[in-house]
Amino acid sequence: MSIELGRFNQLEVVKEVEFGVYLDGGEDTGEILLPARYVPEGCQVGEWVNVFLYLDMDERLVATTLTPWVQVGQFASLEVAWVNQFGAFMRWGLMKDLFVPFSEQRQKMEVGRKYIIHAHVDEESYRIVASAKVERYLSKATPPYEPDEEVDILVWQETDLGFKAIIENKYNGLIYKNEVFRHLPVGTSTTAFVKQVRPDGKVDLMLQKPGFEKVDDFAQTLLAYIREHGGQIPLGDKSPADEIYDTFGVSKKTFKKGVGELYKKHLILIGDEGIRLAKG
Repeated sequence: MSIELGRFNQLEVVKEVEFGVYLDGGEDTGEILLPARYVPEGCQVGEWVNVFLYLDMDERLVATTLTPWVQVGQFASLEVAWVNQFGAFMRWGLMKDLFVPFSEQRQKMEVGRKYIIHAHVDEESYRIVASAKVERYLSKATPPYEPDEEVDILVWQETDLGFKAIIENKYNGLIYKNEVFRHLPVGTSTTAFVKQVRPDGKVDLMLQKPGFEKVDDFAQTLLAYIREHGGQIPLGDKSPADEIYDTFGVSKKTFKKGVGELYKKHLILIGDEGIRLAKG
């Protein structure tokens, strides 16, 4: 049996004690404690449980059923809880905070601020640590994506060109600034669509679903949306671009064109309180 530190593992309960249960970690690891506060109700010897493995305050291997905000091999936006002479410690949903050595910080981390990090196991200390030097951990392989494919992303840096994003915890992507029609702060987790995979292996992304920027297509989407919402919606020409994007996933320009298309066809009426279906 091979266990994975910093990730979830399916392990068998082999012993019950007053302060928890012990799990079978295999010949190399031995028994691993799952403290009583994390033991599922009714759990018995012989059952298998899904647990996250990490090192406790005394550097002992221990299990928990809590779900941390990042696992080994993943990226996340985490807040610094405290700092000392060795580095920073970030909240990640477990009792023991996640350590970021000074050598793994792009800039000196400050308490209360959030930073994008990558979690990994330090080969020398065998501890789970984090690094803010994100690019070091992005794959150099050519991403296997096709145009228009939907992917999960984490926005990790804003540049003059646009927003750098980590795709599926592995690849480097970019959303061009002139194609972003909503507030997109660093640390945002969302879905995006592949525009193209460039020869250098980086991926151009777009936030809008392909085809939605076509006015005719969006006009029909808007009409269906109004019908589904009682024949009236509180959106109009003066609505904020962010609100329009959050509702429909399109720019304000496309929204206004779609509204104009429906208005020309006498399908809707436009008033101070928004848009409603025309009678008849």
